[in-house]
Amino acid sequence: MKRVNIIFSVFFAVVCLFSASSFAGDVVKRIQSRGALIVGTTGYYPPFSVKDKSGKFIGFDMDLATIMAKQLGVELKIKQMPISELFEAINKGDIDLALAGITITPKRNLKVLFLGPYYVTGQSILGKKSIVTKIKSPEDMNRPDFTLVVAKNTTGEQVAKALVPKANIVSAKNMEEAFNMVLSGKAQALFADEPFCVVAAFRNQDKDLAVSEPFTFEPLGVAMPETDLLWMNWVDNLLMKLNAVGELKKLKEYWFHSPDWMKNLPKKGMFM
Repeated sequence: MKRVNIIFSVFFAVVCLFSASSFAGDVVKRIQSRGALIVGTTGYYPPFSVKDKSGKFIGFDMDLATIMAKQLGVELKIKQMPISELFEAINKGDIDLALAGITITPKRNLKVLFLGPYYVTGQSILGKKSIVTKIKSPEDMNRPDFTLVVAKNTTGEQVAKALVPKANIVSAKNMEEAFNMVLSGKAQALFADEPFCVVAAFRNQDKDLAVSEPFTFEPLGVAMPETDLLWMNWVDNLLMKLNAVGELKKLKEYWFHSPDWMKNLPKKGMFM
């Protein structure tokens, strides 16, 4: 009986130690001691994160990161890296969180913790305004006389074949070829990620293009370390507040419904 009590006491002590460590706010202390919030991003996914003409990071996510740093009373530092390296950087403590238009998936959720979603996107169609405004649901495209172009080996191609199997689905070799098929009238619409469609439409304002609301559900979340409950709670509460006061809605309106920010991008190509 005495041995059982000792084992239970040791177990209880370990649980308490772990709980205390989890609530201790290690990440928060790290941020406050260095006087900076370090956010990881890819920098190649407008309108979430991209570099402007001067090399400064701008975008929906970057505005959100700026708000976070301001609320913490610290400086904001951005670290750019491929999405494949973001999760490892979080777990190593090289960054405090990642904001990069990251879709929450079960596979990714096994690597890091996600808070949100702070934005919901999905697959949309891009085409002439006269066509897009008539498409209210996938069923409106699910017919043989509707030519829908997709880029080969993309999520858009996979989803289109499942969502509108009766449509005339054409697989182009890349996004640029798919986009040109829409401009030339060889396809009635392009099926792709909503952010891509938005940027393409903004880049080509003289073509009278429009983007539909997403037809699929892809929630975006803030990727974070799982070791600090205080940090998780702080970010979660901030997102809740920003949503309640309409700040997230304002950011969405600016970055997804206004082309004003496009003038700050370097002219490197049709989309970027």
